[in-house]
Amino acid sequence: MRIALGQINTTVGDFSGNAKKIIEYAWRARAGGLDLILFPELSICGYPPRDLVERPSFVERNWQAAEAIARETQGIAVICGLVTPAKSSTGKSVLNSAALLRDGKIAFVQSKRLLPTYDVFDEMRNFAPADRQQLFQFDRQQLALTICEDAWNDKHFWDRQLYGVDPVEDLIGAGGKVLLNISASPFYLRKRELRHDMLAAIATHYRVPVAMVNQIGGNDSLVFDGSSIVLGPDGSIIAQANSFEEDLICFDTETLTGDVHFRDEGLEASAYAALVLGTRDYVYKCGFRQVVLGLSGGIDSALTACIAVDALGRENVLGIGMPGPYSSQGSIDDAAELARNLGIRFEMLPIGDIFDAYRTSLAPVFAGRQLDVTEENIQARIRGSLMMAISNKFCGLLLTTGNKSELGVGYCTLYGDMCGGLAVISDVPKTLVYRLANFINSRTPIIPQSTIEKPPSAELRPDQRDSDSLPPYDVLDAILEDYVEDNKSPDVIARQRGYDVELVSKVACMVDKSEYKRQQAAPGLKISEKAFGFGRRYPIAARLNTCGE
Repeated sequence: MRIALGQINTTVGDFSGNAKKIIEYAWRARAGGLDLILFPELSICGYPPRDLVERPSFVERNWQAAEAIARETQGIAVICGLVTPAKSSTGKSVLNSAALLRDGKIAFVQSKRLLPTYDVFDEMRNFAPADRQQLFQFDRQQLALTICEDAWNDKHFWDRQLYGVDPVEDLIGAGGKVLLNISASPFYLRKRELRHDMLAAIATHYRVPVAMVNQIGGNDSLVFDGSSIVLGPDGSIIAQANSFEEDLICFDTETLTGDVHFRDEGLEASAYAALVLGTRDYVYKCGFRQVVLGLSGGIDSALTACIAVDALGRENVLGIGMPGPYSSQGSIDDAAELARNLGIRFEMLPIGDIFDAYRTSLAPVFAGRQLDVTEENIQARIRGSLMMAISNKFCGLLLTTGNKSELGVGYCTLYGDMCGGLAVISDVPKTLVYRLANFINSRTPIIPQSTIEKPPSAELRPDQRDSDSLPPYDVLDAILEDYVEDNKSPDVIARQRGYDVELVSKVACMVDKSEYKRQQAAPGLKISEKAFGFGRRYPIAARLNTCGE
C-alpha cells in the first residue's frame, strides 16, 4: 500500500480554503498512483479552533466541508481532521476526530482519546474524549489511526505517563499493522528531535511502521514546523518531509521506502525559520499585507527587521527612526545602514521637540521632583504613539521588537516600546538574539557589525547601559531559563549555577512583579518550551516570596 502525507498550512475557520488545499493535495497524490493520503489534525477547520467549536454553525460548516471533500476526492482515500458532534456525559458538545473519506462518503470516524491540558493546550475545555477507538481495514491491512496526543503516552519512552490509557498500545495490541498519526504538534527548539525519538521508540517496541503527518504554519502564537515523518519497524527514517513549508511525501508499507526531503537541523536555522513563518502567517491571516517597526540602531530591532523582510518582502516593511535627546549618532547611523542593506523604506521622526513639550506641560505637576524613570518612559511612549499613528495611517501591523530577557524582567515600557500587534522576538532570549544576528550575517552581511558589538542600551538617559539595571545577559538568560522554563527556586538556581543568591532572588522578583506588563503585551511567537503567553498562566495580583514580602 502506498500512502501519502499532505503537510499543509491551514487557517482556523477557513473551511473553503482548507478544503480546497486538501482536495488539491489529494488530486496530486491520486495522479501519482497513491492509495491513501493523510492530512493533519483538525485540518478541515484549522488548529487550534479553541472556543469556536462551541458555535453550532462552525461545527456544521466543518462537517459540510468534509462531505464536499469526500465528493471531490473519489479515486483516492483521504484521512483528515475535523470536529464531530459528541454524545458525552462530560457536557462537551464535540469531539476532535479523524475521518476516512472514501468512495464519495465519510466511511469511518475515529476520535481522540487523550486531550492535553498542559502548556499551550486546553483541549479538555473544548472537547470530549473518545471512550474507545478501533482499527479499520484498508487494502487488506488493519490500520491503527491516532490523533496527535494519542501517541504521546508510551510508558517505554516517558518516565511519567500523563494518562491512564495508551491508545497506541490498545490499537497495536488489537492487531494494528501500521500506526498512523495525524498531528498539530507545535514547534519549539529541539521539539523535532524529541518527536522523532518518541515515535522511533514506538516503532521499535511494537515492530510496526509509524507515520506522522504534522501541520505547518503559524496560528496566533503557535508555530507548526511540519517535519512529517515515517519510521520503519527498526526506527529508521523511510520518509521525511521538509520543515517550515508545505510538502507532499509518500511511502510504501511493503517495501518500506519513501521520499526523504532534506531539512536544516541547526538550532539557529530552525529558530529563524520558525520566526519568519510565524510572522508571515500572523500578518497575512490577520488580514494585513505590510508591517511597520521602529529601528533604533539596536540589535533587537535589527533582528526583527530582518525577520520581517524575509517573511513579507522588503516592499512591505516600513522602518521608522525616532532619535531622542540621548540617541547616539552611532545608533542613528546603524539604523539607516540597516535599512539600506535591507532595501526597505526608512523614515526619520526626531522626538526631541515632542519630549520638550511633554516636560513643559508636566512641569507644574512635577515641580520639586527629580528626573527619574518617568522621563525615560515618556520618550518610549512618544515613540509608541508615533508608531501607532503610522500603523493606522498606512494599515500596517506594528511589530514590537522587545526580546524575552527584557519582557521577563519588565525592562520595557507599557504603551511605549510594548505597543504593537505582534511581538516577534518576545520568546527569544538576548543571548539567542546575538546568535541569530550572527547567523543572518553568516549568509549575507546585513546587520551592521557595530550594532552587534556595541554595549546594549535603551538610550533614554545620558551614557545609559542595560548593565546599569540588569546582570550580564548570559547570566540573566541562564536565571530566566531555570526560573521561568524549569520552575526552579532562586536558592536552587544559585546553588546549581554558582551565582549569588541575592542576585538570583532579585531577578526572580523582577519576573514576578512584571506579570501585569506581560499580560498586556502583544502576542508573541512561541519557539521555546515555555514562552510568556497563554502557555504560562500566572496571576497578576499575588504575593510571592521571591521579593521577601
